[in-house]
Amino acid sequence: MSKIKVMDEILANKIAAGEVVEKTMNVVKELVENSIDAESTIITIDLIDSGVKEIKVSDDGIGMDREDATTSFLRHATSKLLEVEDLFNIESLGFRGEALPSIAAVSKVELITSDQQVGTKVVIDGGKIIDCSNSDLSKGTTIIVKDLFYNTPVRLKYLKNLNTELANIIDYVNKMALAYPKIKFNLTNNGKILLQTTGDGDILKVIYNIYGVDVAKKMIEVNNSNDDYYISGYISYPEIARSNRNAITTLVNGRVIKNNLLNKVIIDSYHTYIPKDKFPIIVLNIDVDPILIDINIHPTKMDIKFSKFDELEKLINEEIKKKLESLLLIPNIAVRNETTIEEVSKINPNLEKEPIATKQITNYDELTLNLDDIDVNESTTNYENSEEHYRIKKMNPKGIVFLTYIIAENEDGMYIIDQHAAAERINYENVLKEITKDNPIIIDLLVPIKIELPSNEYLILKQKLDILINFGFKIEEFGTNTFIIRSHPNWIKEGYEEEDIRKVIDIILTNDKFDLDKFVWRLSATQACRMSIKANDYINYEDQVYLLDTLRKCENPFTCPHGRPTIITYTKHDLEKLFKRSLD
Repeated sequence: MSKIKVMDEILANKIAAGEVVEKTMNVVKELVENSIDAESTIITIDLIDSGVKEIKVSDDGIGMDREDATTSFLRHATSKLLEVEDLFNIESLGFRGEALPSIAAVSKVELITSDQQVGTKVVIDGGKIIDCSNSDLSKGTTIIVKDLFYNTPVRLKYLKNLNTELANIIDYVNKMALAYPKIKFNLTNNGKILLQTTGDGDILKVIYNIYGVDVAKKMIEVNNSNDDYYISGYISYPEIARSNRNAITTLVNGRVIKNNLLNKVIIDSYHTYIPKDKFPIIVLNIDVDPILIDINIHPTKMDIKFSKFDELEKLINEEIKKKLESLLLIPNIAVRNETTIEEVSKINPNLEKEPIATKQITNYDELTLNLDDIDVNESTTNYENSEEHYRIKKMNPKGIVFLTYIIAENEDGMYIIDQHAAAERINYENVLKEITKDNPIIIDLLVPIKIELPSNEYLILKQKLDILINFGFKIEEFGTNTFIIRSHPNWIKEGYEEEDIRKVIDIILTNDKFDLDKFVWRLSATQACRMSIKANDYINYEDQVYLLDTLRKCENPFTCPHGRPTIITYTKHDLEKLFKRSLD
């Protein structure tokens, strides 16, 4: 007797539901995507108990006739993918024909739809159609999903608590609202409004609705393209970075995706602008020929494979860095104002700024900022009479508080500068320039330095000796598990040669997959940190003048190499409002 049999349709749908429907958000996702594919302009999502008890999605789309209304619940029934060739040119959000039968298999579903020719109501319980009747002719579709997983208690048990389920739904609907600003989204839970967008096509208004006015004011529009990709959207100022990646919204041809490689490219573009444990707020839409992507790699269709990813990486990296380099990125400690949604569309995120400096610090002796040895008259050039301009205006120091923070002013306002972060930025850019020189200055050691390592580290370093050699070190094997250093590049600090060389070796040993850019950054940042003045180091007035004037010359004077701010500001208007001198 044959042991292999074809599965019952309902059983097959329940198994498919395990891949497509894991939580309430998956149901909302599939229904909302169907509404978008149906050319809807208004989509309303009403939840009861975070969707566990009921999910209702209504739209004003093209609707369905009676035959399509019943056929849509058959497995692999779809209007979006008819031939094999269509799989390589997918432009709709849905295409597999698995979502509705999977949802219906594990819940109680009611479908009301009309194409304005006929109205249809279909009632399904556990995957079985139990009623099909006439309904009203209001254009669009409403799907009500009740008692999710009522017939699969094992899956019901693994749903998260109601707050977590609701948070997942809100996050998804927020991202869809950002992806489709021309669609009016309404989201409620137990009658409470959680999101309402205008549907007028203004992404900045949607950002306001989701994140609030403080974020909307600190968003920068991006727009660029190459032969294969077109990117558009908004990126945030570094100062409003978040502690998780949830605020990174990436869209490909209108589809919300989660791709680790793409997120890494975006985060790396903010390198040194934000700390490594912070993440920017991003709304980035990528338009590409469907033939260059594959969206059929995951049941939820939220991951994607790219062809020519290197070209996309270069485009994103260049555009974000170009925007950040063009802005005045001094955090403003502003007095909060009430701002209406109508005002958001008028926000110009690009603050006034001065042209980027072209001059670089060339005196390497200034790297350590040993300010006692500086000739102040020589180092503090009269920049106002110079033809060179910098990203921040000249600041006049007025004193130091807590032996750490320099208080300064100019005609625009008051500034607070972290003396260590400022010195670290200056040293970092100079060390970076020295490290990346084609012909570094090499210093021969009168007494060679012997470096002894454990056997495992010795073998790893032996394989990577070319890294040290390329950076100007002369290193040789010297007995068992030992190397000898005979010369080093001039950015190694005098008097700390062995300590610094061991740090360089530690960086090499702790990088499993060697990345030259990250190695150079970490090396430069490590050197800059140890070379710089620290908090509680006293510096006099002339030292403060030198430090601030040198900071102005940096390519990025706004953050230290680890992404922490070097400077914040109060405008004169902010101070007047704080002291009630100005009431507007």
